[in-house]
Amino acid sequence: MPVLFYARLIGFTAGTLVPLFLLALIVGHRRPRAFERILFFLLLALFLFYAGGLLILNAEIHYSEPPAATVLFGMALIILGLGFVPPLLLHTNVSYDELAAARPHSFWLHLLVWANYLLLVLFSWAFAPKLLKSLSLDSLWPGSREGHYYGIWLGVVLLSCIPFDLIAAKRSREGALRSFHQFLAIFCGFIGGGVIYLYGFGNPRNSLWSMGLATVVMLAAIIPCAMLGYAILRHNFLEIGLQRNLIYAVSTTFVALLYLAIVWRLSHWLEPILPPEATASILIFVLVILYEPLERTIGRTLHRTLRERMDRWQRLTVELQEEARRGDVAHLVAQVQGRIREEFGLATVRLAIPQESSQEPLKAPGGLGHTVRIPLLKDREQIGLLEAASTGSYLTGETTAALEFLAEQLPAMLDLSRLIEDKLRLERELSERERLALLGQMAASVSHNLRNPLSSMKTVLQVQLEKPDLPSDVRHDCSVVLGEIDRMNAKLTQLLHFAKPSVKSASVDAVALATRTVALFRRDAEPRNVNLELDCSADSVAVLALEEALNEALSNLIVNAIEAQPNGGRVRVGLSREGNQLGISVEDDGPGIAVEVRSKIFQPFYTTKASGTGLGLSIVARRVAEMGGTISCDSPVRNDKGTRFRLTLPLTTGKG
Repeated sequence: MPVLFYARLIGFTAGTLVPLFLLALIVGHRRPRAFERILFFLLLALFLFYAGGLLILNAEIHYSEPPAATVLFGMALIILGLGFVPPLLLHTNVSYDELAAARPHSFWLHLLVWANYLLLVLFSWAFAPKLLKSLSLDSLWPGSREGHYYGIWLGVVLLSCIPFDLIAAKRSREGALRSFHQFLAIFCGFIGGGVIYLYGFGNPRNSLWSMGLATVVMLAAIIPCAMLGYAILRHNFLEIGLQRNLIYAVSTTFVALLYLAIVWRLSHWLEPILPPEATASILIFVLVILYEPLERTIGRTLHRTLRERMDRWQRLTVELQEEARRGDVAHLVAQVQGRIREEFGLATVRLAIPQESSQEPLKAPGGLGHTVRIPLLKDREQIGLLEAASTGSYLTGETTAALEFLAEQLPAMLDLSRLIEDKLRLERELSERERLALLGQMAASVSHNLRNPLSSMKTVLQVQLEKPDLPSDVRHDCSVVLGEIDRMNAKLTQLLHFAKPSVKSASVDAVALATRTVALFRRDAEPRNVNLELDCSADSVAVLALEEALNEALSNLIVNAIEAQPNGGRVRVGLSREGNQLGISVEDDGPGIAVEVRSKIFQPFYTTKASGTGLGLSIVARRVAEMGGTISCDSPVRNDKGTRFRLTLPLTTGKG
């Protein structure tokens, strides 16, 4: 059967080269994910099987009786490769499905995978010694006992891979990758069914039909490997295709190795006519003749690739400039990191503006890959740092040059984004001032129109309460109405305070002001069984603030903390210096503030109280902002209870 023999020889040669090419790509890519590692070992198992078969076939060509050591080594490679193919094939499909779904599978599915590894152990223990002892490829043909059990095992695994490929096809957004997964599902169905029929119930080994069909089955793995390589090169499957330099380097290396193999084989075939050295010299000299056409072809290819890359870089720059015009620096930084990572197939990208000296250098995931650090310069001064890490062993010069080009454009984009952000902020502030001015006019008008009648009503009630013969029930009702009038006056005062901006800040002793405020509200806290405490280590701390504004902010926070504990508790007011700032905290032991409410508490007119105006905390936030400080809220503080408001105010220069 010379035709079948040479078909196997050519097929096993291709089966050795195609997985080896994919192995080189994965090793160069070196992505620290479990799927790539499992796929690597599956391709390695196929490579070992084809390499072992190719070794035995070449030994049969060169020797009338192949050496036993050579055949033994080839059989060991075949058994090692065949044994690992079924469990690794199932494991690869499960791992890819987990990667696509971004969640782990059930315990039972993983148990099925490890059960197949257990079958590998049983296969090695039961059949490997017999196969090595026979030193023959006959065990690979239908009819053998070893092939019968292995064929059923492999066929069942191939059929079980069909659902995973169909699910992957359904998830794929690109039509080409969807077709790739659909082809894999069809392939697993046909080959799986063929393997079960051939090795489980097929004709004996001496049948020409069964041996030819067995040859087709053994060489069938070349097709999905070739399709995988095409998906990587053409459609960037697994993001390996983005590393074009890796693709070019591996492809060139394989072409060179194939040409050297052709030179070696032709030298031996023509040995009866020409010496091997002469044949090798002629074939190598042919490369000199082909140098100019090859250079022209490669030059056009490289020029086209470079033009495509430049167009991509220009489009990326335009996209980032459009993002800069949105006037959101934080969003621009996030978009720069994400788009650069996607465009160049990098593992991670970080843009630090400004660069923090305490920040550790960026590292590639898993300790693999190469990292580049490019400073962002403005007027020859560094304003930030662009860091990128690859998944491969080296971040190519082409990618580094593109990153350097983008790093030159980023300072201008950031300046544009900041200018637009400042413009939008000023417009919002101007709109807010206009709104508050109108609110102030309205509040002044409301106060003028309501306070005079309220004052008259209050005076009449006070006169009535001074009468000694006033009935007790009428006296009680008058007292209630008088209290409501006072409450209405307080609401009007609060509305006026919200609408009225504070004047320019001055220096005020925060410790003295806090002491007076706490002492004043301690009288209101004691009847409610609330313990009001002041914690301050310094005797005097001068802050840049207006005394009235600071007193108003602190009073509102203390009142809210007292009212949050109707059954008694503790309110702690703390002052502490933090560099050139003063930290003021007001903490209570109340029920706390819900997460969904916390983002709204500083909005005007938002309240959770039945009789509240929703202006207290908004007044505090506005006064703190006018004093150049910040305010934050933490809740719960401890044991799922309590709330802490924290203010930071600038210290007076040279004081405190």
